[in-house]
Amino acid sequence: MFLHIGSDREILAKSVVSILNISTIEKSKITQEFIQTAKEKGWIESISQDSPKSIIITEENEKTILYLSPISSVTLQRRIGNTLT
Repeated sequence: MFLHIGSDREILAKSVVSILNISTIEKSKITQEFIQTAKEKGWIESISQDSPKSIIITEENEKTILYLSPISSVTLQRRIGNTLT
C-alpha cells in the first residue's frame, strides 16, 4: 500500500520507519543532530514549498530518506494506520 505524503507524492507504507512532528524535533538535541547528519549526507527531500509539519523517515532499497511533508504527523499516522488494516 501507498501513503500520500503531500504534493501528489506517495511512498510505500512499508518503507516508513518513523513519522515525526516538526515541533517535537525542535525540543530534542539528539534528533536535531540526526537531522543535521541527514542534511550533510543528502538524505533529506523536501516535497513542497509549504512549511513542513512533519518528517517521514523511510528505508528504501537500503537507503535512508527523510521527507519533509506539509501534512501533520497525526494525519499521516492515521493514513498509515488505514493502509495497514
